[in-house]
Amino acid sequence: MPTHEVAGNETTADATRSAKGVAWSGSASSAGGAHGGTSVSLRSLTRVFGATRALDEMSLDIAPGELVALLGPSGCGKTTALRIVAGFEYADSGEVLIDGRDVSGVAASRRDMGMVFQSYSLFPNMNALDNVAFGLRMRKVGGADRRKRAAGLLDMVGLAPQAGQYPHQLSGGQQQRVALARALAIEPRVLLLDEPLSALDAKVRLQLREQIRTLQQRLGTTTLFVTHDQEEALSMADRVGVMRAGRLEQVADPAELYSRPATAFVAEFVGTMNRLPGELGSGASTVTVLGTTVPAQPGGPDSGPVDALIRPENLTVKAAEGGNGIVTNRTFLGAVTRVSVRLSGDTEVSVDVASRVALEMAPGTAVEVGLPSAPVLVTQRAG
Repeated sequence: MPTHEVAGNETTADATRSAKGVAWSGSASSAGGAHGGTSVSLRSLTRVFGATRALDEMSLDIAPGELVALLGPSGCGKTTALRIVAGFEYADSGEVLIDGRDVSGVAASRRDMGMVFQSYSLFPNMNALDNVAFGLRMRKVGGADRRKRAAGLLDMVGLAPQAGQYPHQLSGGQQQRVALARALAIEPRVLLLDEPLSALDAKVRLQLREQIRTLQQRLGTTTLFVTHDQEEALSMADRVGVMRAGRLEQVADPAELYSRPATAFVAEFVGTMNRLPGELGSGASTVTVLGTTVPAQPGGPDSGPVDALIRPENLTVKAAEGGNGIVTNRTFLGAVTRVSVRLSGDTEVSVDVASRVALEMAPGTAVEVGLPSAPVLVTQRAG
């Protein structure tokens, strides 16, 4: 078994044992498996490493057949949460419930979960077919049946012609697809994906994330996916949980997460966000930004200096002599161009406009930046 990286303090030998236990153990025919859907609930998970509180009373419910992505910066606790679900780590307090049953003290090898790592972790001395069939062989599935099932899964991930090839003969994307087929071969109750696409180039990542999502929906396997890539999370998941310092800041479907972030951290971590100085109105129900008074989203500060958080596509810009800003840069993004504008007071903002319109806004052009009368997220001004 090749060495591979697993987050945390696990040694290579421990990682190898854990990979075998989680990816290839359990009962392929257990109740509530891939076809019936399995619920997963994390209840007040806390995990402390020395002075670091990796998880801080984290709770999350995943519905049967749902794909949930945990998204956040390095060190936010997302990988620790995944490892606790897998059984690689044990929480200091809290519970992991699978279909309502507490498995917190159950060994990884008995949790009936499939796992795909960032590194492929294939057996170098086995061809693709045998790699996929390995877990079935460990479960004493007959030779003809396991080869048939393994071949079917390789076909499902588009690798039937490569069944006889060894890992060193496969590209990175092909190896990761073999790893995915191997994890699915045992029909796991829960599929765990630990940043499985981060080692691949952009084009292969795009192709593979679409394939993983299609397979997951087809099989109905409950899936927990850890990533630091917001594009992956938003494009693949039914719901996304944004983590910060061991806690979930918000769990929502991608559209809601992007358009209605619950906190300033979520707003600025997911996508691009402008901070514009604002002035709260009476009762903090409105805020005046760029001379326009708009509704303030509930739950913000009720006094003091504030900033309004506004996405680039929610601002307007047009060339105007004597306007409130000067164009400093343009970034062509295809149908849209991101125009950078310096406002009075040296505030920099980004505005997304149709590329044909942006032709009129070369650097140095005087422009007027405004915003529509829609609710905006308001946060206390930093500093």
